[in-house]
Amino acid sequence: MVADSLASKTLSLEKIGIKNAKINYQLSPEKLHQIAVENDMGKTASSGALAVNTGKFTGRSPMDRFIVRDAKTEDKVWWGDINLPFEEEAFAKLKTKVANYLSEKEIYVRDSYACADKDYKLNIRVVNEYPWSNMFAYNMFLRPTEEELKGFDPEWTILNAPGFLADPAVDGTRQSNFAILSFTEKTIIIGGTGYTGEIKKGIFSALNFILPVEKETLPMHCSANVGDNGETAIFFGLSGTGKTTLSADPERKLIGDDEHGWTKDNTIFNFEGGCYAKVINLSAENEPDIYNAIKPGAILENVILDEQGNVAFEDTSITQNTRVSYPIDHIENIQVPSLGKNPKNIFFLTADAFGVLPPISKLTPGQAAYHFISGYTAKVAGTEAGVNEPVPSFSACFGAPFMPLHPTKYAEMLSKKMTEAGVNVWLINTGWTGGPYGVGSRMKLKYTRAMIKAAMEGKLPQETTHDDYHIHSVFGLAQPRTCPGVPTEVLSPRATWNNDKGYYETANKLARSFKENFKQFEAYASEEIMNGQPPLG
Repeated sequence: MVADSLASKTLSLEKIGIKNAKINYQLSPEKLHQIAVENDMGKTASSGALAVNTGKFTGRSPMDRFIVRDAKTEDKVWWGDINLPFEEEAFAKLKTKVANYLSEKEIYVRDSYACADKDYKLNIRVVNEYPWSNMFAYNMFLRPTEEELKGFDPEWTILNAPGFLADPAVDGTRQSNFAILSFTEKTIIIGGTGYTGEIKKGIFSALNFILPVEKETLPMHCSANVGDNGETAIFFGLSGTGKTTLSADPERKLIGDDEHGWTKDNTIFNFEGGCYAKVINLSAENEPDIYNAIKPGAILENVILDEQGNVAFEDTSITQNTRVSYPIDHIENIQVPSLGKNPKNIFFLTADAFGVLPPISKLTPGQAAYHFISGYTAKVAGTEAGVNEPVPSFSACFGAPFMPLHPTKYAEMLSKKMTEAGVNVWLINTGWTGGPYGVGSRMKLKYTRAMIKAAMEGKLPQETTHDDYHIHSVFGLAQPRTCPGVPTEVLSPRATWNNDKGYYETANKLARSFKENFKQFEAYASEEIMNGQPPLG
């Protein structure tokens, strides 16, 4: 760990407009934790972790995330509801306001980097108004050695000012909070929100543009781990699908839990130096790796503590999106450095709250591209106001809010890499079985783990012949008839319902949702991709 003595390093931020600030540079997590508690900005949980409340915002605000439209981005970014444009002049003025706001204050500065593969290393300087936000940056970005810090030259800068509120009428924002990226300035400004996820997702968004456009590398919203045989497995999935849980496998080494690159040399590398996991209903029994990572150095967000400092993991009175961040070395079984080669299996995770998708199915290349572009999961009743029954949720490339380019650009790169590397692609339903949400039950984690293990160990047939696989009549998916460690009846979603009419009505309803969502991509999709869609619906 870099010593707190670095805090006295002479550092000037005048080049970015911050003047006369008291700069706390490269403080240790212990010191930042102490400052947060002393200033009533957080509490120490019984585990020793720091528990904070992020304020009004307990999640990202997608409609308040912008990209500066300029010569560099004009013709490359897929502008629309996800990538909202922001004018260059308005960005310059707002950046000056944020810098002035941070001037004269006591602030926290951290130099770090993204991308574990040294050939893709991106140096980052994070300037934070709050100590715990800086501690988050320590956890989530890669940590330079003292030697590396001596000549550190930041390529990207993040100005993070949760207490600064924009004036939409003057500043060009939608409301008082914002997260804005400028690829020309190589700067991200974040204001009006204390939610730390905006910091990490800002850099993820930047790399999702830089890597494919400039480095011939596919950026992925996925987790990854590697087995003793050196084979890497990749897990794509939206929030709540089990991406972090399933990649933290005690029998395999974790590469990373959220953001990776796939190079032209077939190396998989982690963008980050830590993990940012959901903790809703967390238990030591079901998710021991994450549970045990909550210790001094970890930051719990928006959880409820009892008088003894114990976390009520089931309590969602602040938000469903309760979180913990921690350095990756809080997980015992990790790959050092965070690199993998020889990718052999890709898993698309979906929490199908309709309960109609098979728990595991093997995808053709066309189906793989179709489901990657679709990025399906489902929202369940109670998670959002007005949601009373399951609602299909599609996020292109399993990470649309962070993808500046058109989704088919990433899908084409993935298809090419899958073919070159001879990768098997599997669709895993971690959602409901025996009926939809409210009727059926969530798929047992031990069954999902058994299916994934069987796929990775080559215990599921490679060829999707009739004897070994049943082709689903609605979705066209090849579902294995048997799987070690899983009851045969679990493998057939229809059989678990005991209501054929209700099952097929629901399955066709979901298939129609897939097709309706995909209309926006049809003009860009090849015949092979279109052949990957559900045949019915």
